[in-house]
Amino acid sequence: MNNNNSSGVNKKAGTSVPIRMFGRFKIRPGRTLNPFWVIVNKEIADHITSWRFLILVLIIGLTCLGSMYTALSNIREAIAGSKTDDIFLFLKLYTISDGTLPPYFVFMAFLGPLLGISLGFDAINSEQNRGTINRILAQPIPRDFFINAKFTAALIVIGIMLFVLSFMVMGIGLLSIGIPPTPEEFLRVIIFTIVGTLYVGFWLNLSILFSIWFQQPATSALTSIAIWIFFSIFYTMLIDVVFKVIVPAGKSLNIAGENFKLGLLRFAPNQLFSDITTSILMPSVRSLGPLTMQQVQGAIPGPLPVGQSLMLVWPQIVGLAALTTLCFMRREIN
Repeated sequence: MNNNNSSGVNKKAGTSVPIRMFGRFKIRPGRTLNPFWVIVNKEIADHITSWRFLILVLIIGLTCLGSMYTALSNIREAIAGSKTDDIFLFLKLYTISDGTLPPYFVFMAFLGPLLGISLGFDAINSEQNRGTINRILAQPIPRDFFINAKFTAALIVIGIMLFVLSFMVMGIGLLSIGIPPTPEEFLRVIIFTIVGTLYVGFWLNLSILFSIWFQQPATSALTSIAIWIFFSIFYTMLIDVVFKVIVPAGKSLNIAGENFKLGLLRFAPNQLFSDITTSILMPSVRSLGPLTMQQVQGAIPGPLPVGQSLMLVWPQIVGLAALTTLCFMRREIN
């Protein structure tokens, strides 16, 4: 019998089951791909072939190259000004700057929300306006599959994009300075990229939530951008103004007051992401808040191991994940 036949017979337990050949794969009748992953694959294909995504990739790629050029131009001065036990060469590629352009992690904190919002603000209402959602939900699939598949597909695209950018920075740095990263540096970059994906995933999920609430894509986009601007600019200003009114002139906050103020600031997602990246990419940071003299006394200066850095910002990571989970509030899709 020729092995290249497009069909064959599989004899098992006295029965014959036809087998169809699709390229190099055997497909048995009755076995179909899960509807959830069918929608995910379709959404991924739509994202990577859309002009919106290609323009965002171009903008973020150019800003990444700009921050990379600034870091390479100033890495010699950064190394010369560092202590001997505090040199993490590859991590400096993500953190140093001369002031002309922000470092890579600052660009990530600024452009990441725009990436998430742009991929999610019209995820549901655009389908409703075109009338395609009725045909999709008429199929025997759970309605949550449709929404969750939209989020999963966009998050996969975002994660791949951020990992490619992080590895591109690492590769360019390796070619430029000729020194490979240490295992701890590589692990810290991986953790930073995963946290960055979680941070962008929050804004993605928030924009998808607004695309369910509002019928017009423009309304959901403006609402998402307004919240991003509020937390990025005005929330910190509002907290500062409130504490200037509360604290008398010429006096400063005590340790408890500073911790309370910092706790209020950490309601903002960008502050949580800033705390996490500071601890992960700057191992010499041993505290994210004010310390008393008793806490400082006896401390040995030096970089923290990666496990201790994670423990330092574990509440922030849990908080960022909790904010993303809160955005899974859903309403019935008409």
